[in-house]
Amino acid sequence: MHEFRQSRRGFLRSSSASLAGMAAAMTVSSPRGATAELPASKNDRLQIGCIGMRYQGTVVAEKARAYGDIVAICDVDRNVREQARASFGSTPQIYEDYRDLLTRNDIDVITIGTPDHWHAKMLIEACRAGKDVYCEKPLTLTVNEGKLIRKVVQETGRVVQVGSWQRSDHRFRQAAEMVRQGRIGRLQRVDIVLGKNLVGGPFRIGDPPPNINWDLWQGQTASVPYIHERCHYTFRWWYEYSGGQMTDWGAHHIDIAQWAIGENPIEVEATSTMPTVENGYNVAIDFEAIYRYPSGVVMTVGDTGRNGILFTGDEGRIFVNRGTLSGKPVEDLAHNPLPRESFRLYDFDNLDRPPRSDKLDSIVNHMGNFFDCIKVRKRPISDVESQHRSVTTCHLGNIAMWVGRPLKWDSQAEHFIDDSEANSRLQRPQRPGFEIS
Repeated sequence: MHEFRQSRRGFLRSSSASLAGMAAAMTVSSPRGATAELPASKNDRLQIGCIGMRYQGTVVAEKARAYGDIVAICDVDRNVREQARASFGSTPQIYEDYRDLLTRNDIDVITIGTPDHWHAKMLIEACRAGKDVYCEKPLTLTVNEGKLIRKVVQETGRVVQVGSWQRSDHRFRQAAEMVRQGRIGRLQRVDIVLGKNLVGGPFRIGDPPPNINWDLWQGQTASVPYIHERCHYTFRWWYEYSGGQMTDWGAHHIDIAQWAIGENPIEVEATSTMPTVENGYNVAIDFEAIYRYPSGVVMTVGDTGRNGILFTGDEGRIFVNRGTLSGKPVEDLAHNPLPRESFRLYDFDNLDRPPRSDKLDSIVNHMGNFFDCIKVRKRPISDVESQHRSVTTCHLGNIAMWVGRPLKWDSQAEHFIDDSEANSRLQRPQRPGFEIS
Protein backbone atom coordinates (compact mmCIF):
# COMPACT_ATOMS: atom_id res chain seq x y z
CA MET A 1 0.00 0.00 0.00
CA HIS A 2 1.25 3.43 -0.95
CA GLU A 3 1.44 5.51 2.24
CA PHE A 4 1.53 9.23 2.94
CA ARG A 5 4.07 9.64 5.75
CA GLN A 6 4.80 13.35 5.58
CA SER A 7 4.86 14.94 9.01
CA ARG A 8 2.29 17.53 9.92
CA ARG A 9 4.90 20.29 10.09
CA GLY A 10 6.31 19.20 6.73
CA PHE A 11 2.81 19.28 5.27
CA LEU A 12 2.19 22.77 6.58
CA ARG A 13 5.50 24.02 5.19
CA SER A 14 4.71 22.63 1.72
CA SER A 15 1.13 23.95 1.65
CA SER A 16 -0.17 27.45 1.29
CA ALA A 17 0.87 30.17 3.70
CA SER A 18 -2.74 30.67 4.69
CA LEU A 19 -3.05 27.06 5.81
CA ALA A 20 0.14 27.38 7.83
CA GLY A 21 -1.24 30.47 9.48
CA MET A 22 -4.45 28.72 10.41
CA ALA A 23 -2.58 25.83 11.98
CA ALA A 24 -0.28 28.03 14.04
CA ALA A 25 -2.71 28.83 16.85
CA MET A 26 -3.58 25.54 18.54
CA THR A 27 -6.74 26.03 20.59
CA VAL A 28 -9.87 24.14 21.51
CA SER A 29 -13.28 25.57 22.39
CA SER A 30 -15.14 24.26 25.40
CA PRO A 31 -17.80 25.49 25.38
CA ARG A 32 -18.18 27.36 22.08
CA GLY A 33 -16.67 30.81 22.30
CA ALA A 34 -14.25 30.02 25.14
CA THR A 35 -10.76 28.81 24.22
CA ALA A 36 -8.04 26.94 26.04
CA GLU A 37 -4.49 26.33 24.81
CA LEU A 38 -3.64 22.85 23.56
CA PRO A 39 -0.19 21.29 23.59
CA ALA A 40 1.49 20.60 20.26
CA SER A 41 0.96 17.13 18.85
CA LYS A 42 3.45 14.66 20.29
CA ASN A 43 4.00 12.84 17.00
CA ASP A 44 3.51 15.90 14.80
CA ARG A 45 0.98 14.21 12.46
CA LEU A 46 -2.11 15.67 10.81
CA GLN A 47 -4.89 16.19 13.34
CA ILE A 48 -8.34 14.84 12.45
CA GLY A 49 -11.79 15.69 13.79
CA CYS A 50 -14.67 13.31 13.05
CA ILE A 51 -18.34 14.35 12.92
CA GLY A 52 -21.07 11.70 12.85
CA MET A 53 -19.89 8.43 14.33
CA ARG A 54 -22.45 5.77 13.54
CA TYR A 55 -21.27 2.85 11.38
CA GLN A 56 -20.04 4.62 8.23
CA GLY A 57 -18.63 7.54 10.17
CA THR A 58 -16.52 5.15 12.23
CA VAL A 59 -15.40 3.25 9.12
CA VAL A 60 -14.23 6.50 7.54
CA ALA A 61 -12.47 7.62 10.73
CA GLU A 62 -10.67 4.29 10.97
CA LYS A 63 -9.36 4.61 7.41
CA ALA A 64 -8.32 8.23 8.02
CA ARG A 65 -6.35 7.18 11.10
CA ALA A 66 -3.64 5.73 8.83
CA TYR A 67 -2.73 9.32 7.91
CA GLY A 68 -3.22 11.28 11.12
CA ASP A 69 -4.41 11.29 14.71
CA ILE A 70 -8.10 11.30 15.68
CA VAL A 71 -8.16 14.12 18.23
CA ALA A 72 -11.88 15.01 18.30
CA ILE A 73 -15.16 13.15 17.89
CA CYS A 74 -18.64 14.63 17.58
CA ASP A 75 -22.09 13.07 17.56
CA VAL A 76 -25.48 14.26 18.81
CA ASP A 77 -26.02 10.80 20.34
CA ARG A 78 -24.06 10.56 23.59
CA ASN A 79 -23.92 6.77 23.41
CA VAL A 80 -22.52 6.84 19.90
CA ARG A 81 -19.83 9.42 20.64
CA GLU A 82 -18.70 7.71 23.82
CA GLN A 83 -18.52 4.33 22.13
CA ALA A 84 -16.59 5.89 19.25
CA ARG A 85 -14.11 7.52 21.61
CA ALA A 86 -13.54 4.19 23.34
CA SER A 87 -12.88 2.51 19.99
CA PHE A 88 -10.17 5.10 19.25
CA GLY A 89 -8.32 4.61 22.51
CA SER A 90 -10.38 6.95 24.73
CA THR A 91 -8.06 9.84 23.88
CA PRO A 92 -10.09 12.09 21.51
CA GLN A 93 -12.04 15.02 22.91
CA ILE A 94 -15.79 14.43 22.48
CA TYR A 95 -18.39 17.00 21.44
CA GLU A 96 -22.14 17.10 21.03
CA ASP A 97 -22.17 20.20 18.80
CA TYR A 98 -19.93 20.12 15.71
CA ARG A 99 -19.52 23.90 15.86
CA ASP A 100 -17.47 23.53 19.03
CA LEU A 101 -15.18 21.08 17.27
CA LEU A 102 -14.68 23.39 14.27
CA THR A 103 -13.32 26.20 16.47
CA ARG A 104 -10.24 24.10 17.18
CA ASN A 105 -7.39 25.64 15.21
CA ASP A 106 -5.19 22.59 15.71
CA ILE A 107 -7.44 20.38 13.58
CA ASP A 108 -6.39 20.04 9.93
CA VAL A 109 -8.89 17.54 8.54
CA ILE A 110 -12.60 16.87 9.13
CA THR A 111 -14.52 13.70 8.29
CA ILE A 112 -18.32 13.92 8.06
CA GLY A 113 -20.44 10.79 8.46
CA THR A 114 -23.77 12.33 9.44
CA PRO A 115 -27.22 11.89 7.83
CA ASP A 116 -27.55 13.60 4.45
CA HIS A 117 -29.39 16.72 5.58
CA TRP A 118 -26.32 17.84 7.55
CA HIS A 119 -23.63 17.32 4.90
CA ALA A 120 -23.76 20.71 3.17
CA LYS A 121 -23.80 22.92 6.24
CA MET A 122 -21.01 21.05 8.03
CA LEU A 123 -18.84 20.85 4.92
CA ILE A 124 -19.22 24.55 4.15
CA GLU A 125 -18.45 25.61 7.70
CA ALA A 126 -15.47 23.23 7.91
CA CYS A 127 -14.01 24.70 4.72
CA ARG A 128 -14.48 28.22 6.01
CA ALA A 129 -12.75 27.17 9.23
CA GLY A 130 -9.69 26.18 7.17
CA LYS A 131 -10.15 22.40 7.21
CA ASP A 132 -9.82 19.89 4.39
CA VAL A 133 -12.86 17.61 4.36
CA TYR A 134 -13.82 14.01 3.64
CA CYS A 135 -17.64 14.02 3.45
CA GLU A 136 -19.86 11.00 3.07
CA LYS A 137 -22.14 10.65 0.05
CA PRO A 138 -24.54 11.90 -1.11
CA LEU A 139 -22.95 15.34 -1.13
CA THR A 140 -26.23 17.24 -0.75
CA LEU A 141 -29.90 17.15 0.14
CA THR A 142 -30.82 19.63 -2.63
CA VAL A 143 -29.37 20.87 -5.93
CA ASN A 144 -28.83 24.40 -4.65
CA GLU A 145 -26.73 23.15 -1.74
CA GLY A 146 -24.27 21.76 -4.25
CA LYS A 147 -23.98 25.07 -6.06
CA LEU A 148 -23.12 26.78 -2.78
CA ILE A 149 -20.61 24.09 -1.82
CA ARG A 150 -18.87 24.52 -5.17
CA LYS A 151 -18.60 28.28 -4.56
CA VAL A 152 -17.22 27.89 -1.04
CA VAL A 153 -14.65 25.27 -2.02
CA GLN A 154 -13.43 27.50 -4.84
CA GLU A 155 -13.20 30.48 -2.49
CA THR A 156 -11.40 28.64 0.31
CA GLY A 157 -9.14 26.38 -1.74
CA ARG A 158 -9.85 23.40 0.50
CA VAL A 159 -9.43 19.80 -0.62
CA VAL A 160 -12.76 17.95 -0.42
CA GLN A 161 -13.23 14.25 -1.09
CA VAL A 162 -16.77 12.84 -1.24
CA GLY A 163 -17.21 9.27 -0.05
CA SER A 164 -18.35 7.87 -3.41
CA TRP A 165 -15.76 5.14 -2.98
CA GLN A 166 -16.86 3.06 -6.00
CA ARG A 167 -14.56 5.36 -8.00
CA SER A 168 -11.72 3.71 -6.08
CA ASP A 169 -12.97 0.16 -6.76
CA HIS A 170 -10.98 -1.10 -9.75
CA ARG A 171 -13.98 -2.89 -11.26
CA PHE A 172 -16.10 0.26 -11.47
CA ARG A 173 -13.18 2.35 -12.61
CA GLN A 174 -12.27 -0.18 -15.28
CA ALA A 175 -15.84 -0.20 -16.56
CA ALA A 176 -15.80 3.60 -16.86
CA GLU A 177 -12.41 3.53 -18.58
CA MET A 178 -13.55 0.90 -21.07
CA VAL A 179 -16.62 2.92 -22.02
CA ARG A 180 -14.61 6.13 -22.33
CA GLN A 181 -11.98 4.35 -24.48
CA GLY A 182 -14.58 2.95 -26.86
CA ARG A 183 -14.31 -0.73 -25.91
CA ILE A 184 -18.08 -1.16 -26.43
CA GLY A 185 -18.20 1.17 -29.43
CA ARG A 186 -20.48 4.19 -29.25
CA LEU A 187 -22.34 4.21 -25.93
CA GLN A 188 -26.09 4.04 -26.50
CA ARG A 189 -27.75 3.09 -23.25
CA VAL A 190 -27.11 2.69 -19.53
CA ASP A 191 -29.46 0.68 -17.31
CA ILE A 192 -29.11 0.95 -13.53
CA VAL A 193 -30.86 -1.02 -10.80
CA LEU A 194 -30.69 0.36 -7.26
CA GLY A 195 -33.06 -1.85 -5.28
CA LYS A 196 -36.29 -1.22 -3.44
CA ASN A 197 -36.94 1.54 -0.95
CA LEU A 198 -37.97 0.36 2.49
CA VAL A 199 -41.68 0.33 3.34
CA GLY A 200 -42.93 0.85 6.90
CA GLY A 201 -45.27 2.58 9.29
CA PRO A 202 -47.21 3.97 10.95
CA PHE A 203 -44.56 4.32 13.65
CA ARG A 204 -45.04 5.28 17.27
CA ILE A 205 -44.44 8.87 18.33
CA GLY A 206 -42.55 9.14 21.60
CA ASP A 207 -40.09 11.17 23.61
CA PRO A 208 -36.49 11.36 22.41
CA PRO A 209 -34.17 9.17 24.49
CA PRO A 210 -32.01 11.21 26.88
CA ASN A 211 -28.84 10.33 24.99
CA ILE A 212 -29.98 12.07 21.75
CA ASN A 213 -30.17 15.81 21.16
CA TRP A 214 -33.22 15.55 18.89
CA ASP A 215 -33.40 19.27 18.13
CA LEU A 216 -29.80 19.30 16.92
CA TRP A 217 -30.24 16.04 15.01
CA GLN A 218 -33.07 17.59 12.96
CA GLY A 219 -30.96 20.56 11.92
CA GLN A 220 -32.35 22.46 8.93
CA THR A 221 -35.47 20.26 8.67
CA ALA A 222 -38.83 21.13 10.20
CA SER A 223 -39.08 20.18 13.86
CA VAL A 224 -41.37 17.17 14.32
CA PRO A 225 -42.15 14.81 17.20
CA TYR A 226 -39.57 12.10 17.75
CA ILE A 227 -40.04 8.78 15.96
CA HIS A 228 -37.30 6.21 16.46
CA GLU A 229 -37.40 5.20 12.77
CA ARG A 230 -36.58 8.75 11.66
CA CYS A 231 -33.21 8.49 13.34
CA HIS A 232 -29.92 6.73 12.69
CA TYR A 233 -29.74 4.45 9.62
CA THR A 234 -33.45 4.56 8.71
CA PHE A 235 -33.31 8.33 8.18
CA ARG A 236 -32.80 7.62 4.47
CA TRP A 237 -36.37 6.44 3.97
CA TRP A 238 -37.72 9.93 4.78
CA TYR A 239 -37.51 12.65 2.13
CA GLU A 240 -37.01 15.24 4.88
CA TYR A 241 -33.50 13.90 5.51
CA SER A 242 -32.49 12.00 2.38
CA GLY A 243 -33.76 10.72 -0.96
CA GLY A 244 -34.22 6.97 -0.59
CA GLN A 245 -32.35 4.67 -2.94
CA MET A 246 -32.06 7.43 -5.54
CA THR A 247 -29.54 9.27 -3.36
CA ASP A 248 -28.18 6.21 -1.52
CA TRP A 249 -27.23 3.59 -4.12
CA GLY A 250 -27.88 6.22 -6.78
CA ALA A 251 -25.06 8.40 -5.48
CA HIS A 252 -22.79 5.42 -6.22
CA HIS A 253 -24.15 3.89 -9.43
CA ILE A 254 -25.35 7.07 -11.14
CA ASP A 255 -21.97 8.59 -10.35
CA ILE A 256 -20.13 5.76 -12.11
CA ALA A 257 -22.53 5.96 -15.05
CA GLN A 258 -21.94 9.68 -15.52
CA TRP A 259 -18.19 9.18 -15.10
CA ALA A 260 -18.41 6.91 -18.12
CA ILE A 261 -20.91 9.01 -20.09
CA GLY A 262 -18.97 12.25 -19.57
CA GLU A 263 -22.08 14.42 -19.81
CA ASN A 264 -24.93 15.77 -17.71
CA PRO A 265 -28.58 14.98 -18.53
CA ILE A 266 -30.87 17.36 -20.39
CA GLU A 267 -34.21 15.56 -19.89
CA VAL A 268 -35.75 13.39 -17.18
CA GLU A 269 -39.08 11.70 -16.66
CA ALA A 270 -40.11 9.30 -13.92
CA THR A 271 -42.90 7.12 -12.62
CA SER A 272 -43.44 6.13 -9.01
CA THR A 273 -45.92 5.11 -6.35
CA MET A 274 -45.82 7.25 -3.23
CA PRO A 275 -46.84 5.83 0.15
CA THR A 276 -49.66 7.47 2.10
CA VAL A 277 -49.05 5.96 5.55
CA GLU A 278 -49.15 8.62 8.27
CA ASN A 279 -45.98 8.67 10.37
CA GLY A 280 -44.39 6.15 8.00
CA TYR A 281 -41.58 6.09 5.49
CA ASN A 282 -42.44 8.44 2.64
CA VAL A 283 -39.98 7.60 -0.15
CA ALA A 284 -41.35 6.06 -3.37
CA ILE A 285 -42.46 2.43 -3.11
CA ASP A 286 -41.88 1.72 -6.82
CA PHE A 287 -39.93 3.95 -9.16
CA GLU A 288 -38.20 4.31 -12.49
CA ALA A 289 -36.50 7.35 -13.97
CA ILE A 290 -35.39 7.83 -17.58
CA TYR A 291 -32.68 10.37 -18.45
CA ARG A 292 -31.54 11.62 -21.84
CA TYR A 293 -28.11 13.09 -22.54
CA PRO A 294 -26.89 15.51 -25.26
CA SER A 295 -25.09 12.74 -27.17
CA GLY A 296 -28.29 10.69 -27.36
CA VAL A 297 -27.43 8.28 -24.55
CA VAL A 298 -30.48 7.09 -22.60
CA MET A 299 -30.10 6.07 -18.95
CA THR A 300 -32.74 4.23 -16.94
CA VAL A 301 -32.70 4.00 -13.15
CA GLY A 302 -35.09 1.57 -11.49
CA ASP A 303 -35.69 -0.46 -8.38
CA THR A 304 -36.33 -3.93 -9.86
CA GLY A 305 -33.75 -6.42 -11.12
CA ARG A 306 -30.10 -7.19 -10.48
CA ASN A 307 -28.34 -4.39 -8.64
CA GLY A 308 -25.68 -2.85 -10.84
CA ILE A 309 -24.93 -0.96 -14.05
CA LEU A 310 -25.29 -2.27 -17.61
CA PHE A 311 -23.51 -0.26 -20.33
CA THR A 312 -24.67 -0.98 -23.89
CA GLY A 313 -22.81 0.23 -26.95
CA ASP A 314 -23.11 -0.52 -30.63
CA GLU A 315 -20.21 -3.01 -30.32
CA GLY A 316 -20.82 -4.71 -26.99
CA ARG A 317 -22.04 -4.60 -23.39
CA ILE A 318 -20.42 -4.41 -19.95
CA PHE A 319 -22.10 -5.17 -16.62
CA VAL A 320 -20.60 -4.07 -13.32
CA ASN A 321 -21.63 -4.24 -9.69
CA ARG A 322 -19.84 -4.79 -6.39
CA GLY A 323 -19.11 -8.42 -7.19
CA THR A 324 -18.85 -8.56 -10.97
CA LEU A 325 -17.28 -7.00 -14.04
CA SER A 326 -18.42 -9.00 -17.04
CA GLY A 327 -19.00 -8.96 -20.78
CA LYS A 328 -17.01 -9.94 -23.87
CA PRO A 329 -15.14 -6.59 -23.91
CA VAL A 330 -13.90 -7.49 -20.42
CA GLU A 331 -12.77 -10.92 -21.60
CA ASP A 332 -10.93 -9.25 -24.48
CA LEU A 333 -8.72 -7.36 -22.03
CA ALA A 334 -6.63 -10.52 -21.67
CA HIS A 335 -5.07 -9.89 -25.10
CA ASN A 336 -5.84 -6.16 -25.47
CA PRO A 337 -5.36 -4.42 -22.09
CA LEU A 338 -6.27 -0.83 -21.38
CA PRO A 339 -3.42 1.72 -21.73
CA ARG A 340 -3.90 2.99 -18.19
CA GLU A 341 -0.60 4.84 -17.93
CA SER A 342 -1.65 7.19 -20.73
CA PHE A 343 -5.30 7.57 -19.73
CA ARG A 344 -6.47 9.72 -16.84
CA LEU A 345 -10.00 9.99 -15.43
CA TYR A 346 -9.23 12.72 -12.89
CA ASP A 347 -6.66 15.37 -11.98
CA PHE A 348 -4.23 13.59 -9.65
CA ASP A 349 -4.40 10.05 -10.97
CA ASN A 350 -1.95 8.22 -8.72
CA LEU A 351 -1.93 4.80 -10.35
CA ASP A 352 0.80 3.52 -8.03
CA ARG A 353 -1.87 2.38 -5.57
CA PRO A 354 -2.70 -1.32 -5.95
CA PRO A 355 -6.11 -2.19 -7.47
CA ARG A 356 -8.71 -2.82 -4.77
CA SER A 357 -12.31 -3.95 -4.76
CA ASP A 358 -15.18 -4.22 -2.28
CA LYS A 359 -16.18 -1.55 0.18
CA LEU A 360 -13.63 -1.61 2.98
CA ASP A 361 -10.62 -2.18 0.73
CA SER A 362 -11.73 0.42 -1.79
CA ILE A 363 -12.11 3.02 0.95
CA VAL A 364 -8.41 2.43 1.75
CA ASN A 365 -7.53 3.77 -1.71
CA HIS A 366 -10.25 6.42 -1.58
CA MET A 367 -8.95 7.80 1.70
CA GLY A 368 -5.37 7.50 0.48
CA ASN A 369 -6.20 9.55 -2.59
CA PHE A 370 -7.72 12.22 -0.34
CA PHE A 371 -4.60 12.54 1.79
CA ASP A 372 -2.34 12.42 -1.27
CA CYS A 373 -4.33 15.35 -2.65
CA ILE A 374 -4.06 17.24 0.64
CA LYS A 375 -0.31 16.94 0.28
CA VAL A 376 -0.14 18.29 -3.29
CA ARG A 377 -3.30 20.50 -3.14
CA LYS A 378 -5.00 18.76 -6.08
CA ARG A 379 -8.62 17.77 -6.71
CA PRO A 380 -9.32 14.21 -5.54
CA ILE A 381 -11.05 11.43 -7.45
CA SER A 382 -14.51 12.25 -6.02
CA ASP A 383 -14.21 16.03 -6.11
CA VAL A 384 -17.02 18.46 -5.37
CA GLU A 385 -17.87 19.28 -8.99
CA SER A 386 -18.27 15.67 -10.14
CA GLN A 387 -20.21 14.70 -7.03
CA HIS A 388 -22.47 17.75 -7.19
CA ARG A 389 -23.30 16.81 -10.78
CA SER A 390 -23.89 13.15 -9.92
CA VAL A 391 -26.18 13.80 -6.98
CA THR A 392 -27.95 16.51 -8.98
CA THR A 393 -28.95 13.76 -11.39
CA CYS A 394 -30.27 11.77 -8.42
CA HIS A 395 -32.26 14.79 -7.23
CA LEU A 396 -33.67 15.36 -10.74
CA GLY A 397 -35.09 11.84 -10.68
CA ASN A 398 -36.81 12.41 -7.34
CA ILE A 399 -38.17 15.78 -8.48
CA ALA A 400 -39.57 14.18 -11.64
CA MET A 401 -41.33 11.62 -9.43
CA TRP A 402 -42.86 14.36 -7.31
CA VAL A 403 -44.17 16.50 -10.17
CA GLY A 404 -45.18 13.54 -12.36
CA ARG A 405 -44.24 14.89 -15.80
CA PRO A 406 -41.22 15.03 -18.15
CA LEU A 407 -38.77 17.80 -17.37
CA LYS A 408 -36.13 19.58 -19.44
CA TRP A 409 -32.92 20.46 -17.61
CA ASP A 410 -30.47 23.23 -18.48
CA SER A 411 -27.23 21.78 -17.13
CA GLN A 412 -25.31 25.04 -17.65
CA ALA A 413 -27.72 27.30 -15.76
CA GLU A 414 -28.72 24.39 -13.47
CA HIS A 415 -32.46 24.90 -13.57
CA PHE A 416 -35.49 23.36 -15.25
CA ILE A 417 -36.74 24.99 -18.42
CA ASP A 418 -40.17 26.62 -18.11
CA ASP A 419 -41.27 24.73 -14.98
CA SER A 420 -41.60 26.88 -11.87
CA GLU A 421 -42.92 24.04 -9.71
CA ALA A 422 -39.95 21.82 -10.47
CA ASN A 423 -37.55 24.73 -9.93
CA SER A 424 -39.09 25.39 -6.52
CA ARG A 425 -37.84 21.95 -5.49
CA LEU A 426 -34.18 22.78 -6.15
CA GLN A 427 -34.06 24.03 -2.57
CA ARG A 428 -36.04 23.49 0.62
CA PRO A 429 -37.17 25.66 3.52
CA GLN A 430 -34.58 25.74 6.30
CA ARG A 431 -35.39 25.97 9.98
CA PRO A 432 -34.30 29.27 11.60
CA GLY A 433 -30.96 28.83 13.31
CA PHE A 434 -29.81 26.10 10.92
CA GLU A 435 -29.76 27.95 7.62
CA ILE A 436 -27.02 27.14 5.11
CA SER A 437 -25.37 30.25 3.72
